[in-house]
Amino acid sequence: MSSIATRHGDDGTTSLLYGQRVPKDHPQIEAVGAFDELNAAIGAAKAASPDPVRRAALERIQHDLVALMGEVACAEADTERHAASTFRRLGEEDLARLDEALAALEARNIPLGGWATPGANPAAAALDVARTTARRAERRLGSLPTAGKSVRPLLRQYVNRLGDLLWLLAREAEQ
Repeated sequence: MSSIATRHGDDGTTSLLYGQRVPKDHPQIEAVGAFDELNAAIGAAKAASPDPVRRAALERIQHDLVALMGEVACAEADTERHAASTFRRLGEEDLARLDEALAALEARNIPLGGWATPGANPAAAALDVARTTARRAERRLGSLPTAGKSVRPLLRQYVNRLGDLLWLLAREAEQ
């Protein structure tokens, strides 16, 4: 059995998806880290939710985030290799699923009453932590083109919609 402590990162570097070594504070690593934090925050929201349907929807989003992180963790030179691989990539159907969830929540006429004050209950608070984490991850994703990493527009759209969805889910959980 091999150890998780490979010691390869002891020099302050880490690997992108296909092995290219970069500093641990590289913009792509920062973005992947932000999405990893988002995945954990959504896991906390999932654990705090009393609704099994909501938990399943949040888990589906976690699977989406794994696909997104794989794409973000790919060096620009390996973009075509990743696109041709068997790795899952987010698609229009994933974005449509978020749009449908947003429309369903909006149809419930959830009271939105201005600026949210998180903490009404554990489930709502966990969703607000996930929402703010999603917005940070969105900012990290948005910074990648200036660092030389292209970002498919669908990824930006997905993350933006996800932040909106988490906000609505938190407001619903407050009720």
